[in-house]
Amino acid sequence: MPPQPEVSKHFRDFLKSFLGIIRILQILIGAGLWVTIALNKYVGSIHFVLFVAVLFWLLTLAAFFITLLGKQDLVPILGGDRWLLSNLVHDIAAAVLYIPAIGVMIYKTERYEYCNLEQYKHSCLYKVYVAVSVFACLGVMVYLISAVYLGCKKCRGEQTVI
Repeated sequence: MPPQPEVSKHFRDFLKSFLGIIRILQILIGAGLWVTIALNKYVGSIHFVLFVAVLFWLLTLAAFFITLLGKQDLVPILGGDRWLLSNLVHDIAAAVLYIPAIGVMIYKTERYEYCNLEQYKHSCLYKVYVAVSVFACLGVMVYLISAVYLGCKKCRGEQTVI
C-alpha cells in the first residue's frame, strides 16, 4: 500500500524545512561525536562528554522522528501546543551542556599535546580528542542556531515547528 499523499507531503515539507535540515545535522554531528569517543579508550571526565553526546543524540533522534511523523500531539505533557517550546528548551539545554563538554575536551586535548610529535611512537589520543572537540563545537553551533530559530518562531507567536 503506497503512503497517503498528505503523509508524504508532510515528510517532504519537514525534511526541506530549516529545522529538518538542522535536526539532521544535529543527529549526524552527535553520532560522529559519540562514535569517535566510543571507538577509542576513554576514562575519567570523558564519560561526561559521552553522556551528553548520547543523551542529546537520542533526544534529538526522538524529536526528529516525532516531528517527521507528525505525531507531536500524542506526546504527553510536551506535545501539542507545547511542542515548539519543548524543542526550544531541548536545544537550549543541549547547548548549555555541550559547553562544559567542550571545556573537558579542550582540557584533555591540551594534556595530550606532547604526543603529537613525530618522535613519539606510542599510541596517542591527541587526534581523537581534537576530533571530538571539533564535533562538540559544531554540535553547540547547530543547537544554538536551532534555539535561536525556534525562539524567533515562538516570539512571533507561531505554534508549529515546521
